[in-house]
Amino acid sequence: MQLEEKRIYTPEEYLEFEVNSETRHEYINGEIIPMTGGTPEHNEIASILNAALRVALKGKPYSIFVADQRLWIPAHNLYTYPDVMVVPRPLERQQGRTDTITNPIMIAEVLSKSTKSYDRDEKFSAYRTIPSFQEYLLIDQYSMHAEQYFKTDTHQWLFTEYSDAESLLSLSSIPFEIQLADLYENVELES
Repeated sequence: MQLEEKRIYTPEEYLEFEVNSETRHEYINGEIIPMTGGTPEHNEIASILNAALRVALKGKPYSIFVADQRLWIPAHNLYTYPDVMVVPRPLERQQGRTDTITNPIMIAEVLSKSTKSYDRDEKFSAYRTIPSFQEYLLIDQYSMHAEQYFKTDTHQWLFTEYSDAESLLSLSSIPFEIQLADLYENVELES
């Protein structure tokens, strides 16, 4: 199946296409959008976060997914692949699917120049419609900077910003903390 430009696809058509594709695509309200490859810095940060989460959550009832796990957000008719997701077990899957989950508790996105506005605005808006979703972490790949949003009540989110290498980034939805300098270990930042 080849993609036709400017065509609106059903979720079923997208899933059939995506399962048979060698590259990943997001599905946004009927449009199939190719996902671009990440930079080494982007991948390094996601990898460091994944490794630290694995150590912190060992033996606890969570699964951690990096980049290749599809998430379905029905309220926004959106299939996407967050950079890092923590999902409480048991996993909740999209009805009729074994490869698509629906219940993340924490999502982290590593920001790129081309996606940072989308990640902060439309994507965060979509994530907030997920009943289980409690925490969002946005990590800059060009400078030592992270933004954390934690759900305190319905429609209320607490914002915390980190820019100091010595800052301790502490998540509220899961037992996890990391020093900002450790999150950027060996990552080449723009000067």
